Amino acid sequence: MPELSNADTAVRTQDPIFASAVPGDRSINILLVDDDPRNLSVLETVLNDPEYRLIQATSADQALLALVREEFALIVLDIRMPGMTGFELAQMIKHRKKTAGVPIIFLTAYYSEAEHVIEGYGVGAVDYLNKPVNPAILRSKVAVFASLHRTKRDTERANNLLREEVAERRRIEEQLLQLNNKLEQRVEQRTAELLAADRRKNEFLATLAHELRNPLAPIRNGLEILTLTGVDSDAARVLTAMMDRQVKHLVRLVDDLLDVSRVMGGRIELRKEQIDVASVVAVAVEMVQPVIQEQRHQLQIFLPTEPMIVDADPVRLNQVIGNLLANAAKYTVAGGRITLTGEREGNELILRIRDNGIGIGPDMLSRIFDLFVQVDQSSTRAQGGLGIGLTLVKTLVELHGGAVSAASEGLGQGSEFVVRLPMATPSKLRKRDEDDDRPLLNGSGHRLLVVDDNKSAAVTLAMLLRLKGYEARVAHDGLTALKLAAEYHPQMIFLDIGMPKMDGCEVARQIRENPELKNVRLVAVTGWGQHEDMRRTMEAGFDHHLTKPTDMKDLEVLLSELNRAMA
Repeated sequence: MPELSNADTAVRTQDPIFASAVPGDRSINILLVDDDPRNLSVLETVLNDPEYRLIQATSADQALLALVREEFALIVLDIRMPGMTGFELAQMIKHRKKTAGVPIIFLTAYYSEAEHVIEGYGVGAVDYLNKPVNPAILRSKVAVFASLHRTKRDTERANNLLREEVAERRRIEEQLLQLNNKLEQRVEQRTAELLAADRRKNEFLATLAHELRNPLAPIRNGLEILTLTGVDSDAARVLTAMMDRQVKHLVRLVDDLLDVSRVMGGRIELRKEQIDVASVVAVAVEMVQPVIQEQRHQLQIFLPTEPMIVDADPVRLNQVIGNLLANAAKYTVAGGRITLTGEREGNELILRIRDNGIGIGPDMLSRIFDLFVQVDQSSTRAQGGLGIGLTLVKTLVELHGGAVSAASEGLGQGSEFVVRLPMATPSKLRKRDEDDDRPLLNGSGHRLLVVDDNKSAAVTLAMLLRLKGYEARVAHDGLTALKLAAEYHPQMIFLDIGMPKMDGCEVARQIRENPELKNVRLVAVTGWGQHEDMRRTMEAGFDHHLTKPTDMKDLEVLLSELNRAMA
């Protein structure tokens, strides 16, 4: 290895700043500063390495210019130079923020005393070597600083990449957050739209039911009046019975329409009690008997003699069985056969309703319980219906913890519906009060007041009450009702809710504030029959809530209670 000395060496003709190697991605910049080009040439030979990019400067000015242009891992600096010494240059380098951290190795053949060495370290040198320098030692020292610089540079690059990645992730997170916020806003908007649509639907159904029930009320009242006063011919009796069946059918459609809205919206509540299924079947059969008789169907019922106790809502279970029987009657050609059987299998009650009707095609079996689905047979279109009865059946059975299924061997082969319900452990069943079946007592002239802006409904109900032995007066608005109640002192008031000038709830509140009328019984008679409507009437001071058209049995129960209280 050649040694650095003051001896003459081969001198290259070159630019003031010379790069000895092609810079690469891993190259390390090293600045060689010496006013003697021969020394620079020797340094280049000693430090020749493909990973080094050697840049030469023959003066302090050239060195400063190189430091402005490039970033260096190390400076090998001669001390004795014309114009500005290496010490002075080192001070300038250390005072410049960009270059203050660049390590400096001093090389000199003249300044070897201790004070010079101390001065060199004092101006920021990391090493101080005297010429001639052993090439191996110089290469070793340079390699250490080159490695440190490479590690520092790689770390900075990694940090930069990490910062870029973090920045990119933050940008992506911000975009995702913005997208998520937009999505949440859209979901909230859509949810609000759906809730508003559902609310409008429910309001529409409630209004539809109210508007349908209002004209039904005087029709039912009129039919009851005709029944009480008698009819003169068989034809009139047949027509009266037919009209009564049609009214009941229309009422059932309205109730189903409202029920399916409540069920699908999760707003239905079961009022369970332990009941014998036989009693529910009896009520359901009585309900559909007119349709079965009209179609001349043969209905057979097979139930075990021992009680079949279930924990269920009797009204809703009656609705399930009644809908299945009505469905069988509707889709069976006149003169058909329908059977209802009940049996116990383990801890389950099994009810089967089988008919020999038109049957169900394989493509319809999977959809038969869907909302608004009807068997697509031209022969059954005339039967009508809304396509909601079986949906109600399925939902109500499942609310009871049971299951319902349909089976058919195909079109024209009849169908069978199977209801499975969990059996209950028998307990003491509620016995019917003997008064439940007590015939209606005569009105004995008790004073009643009927208030309804629908004059037909008010007049026919009052007429019906008079035929039952009561004294009944009529008012068609709230203000007249208050005045008449104060003069007449009725024992019971049948009060419509939706009236002009003053609604029924406000009339009820004012009546409750009148001490002279504190004992009067208030009965809401209205087309509004949902749970919220009943809650409102109870809060307004009503004792009972009847939904139009009034069921005569419900009316007779209230009148019987009044008669007993007045006895």
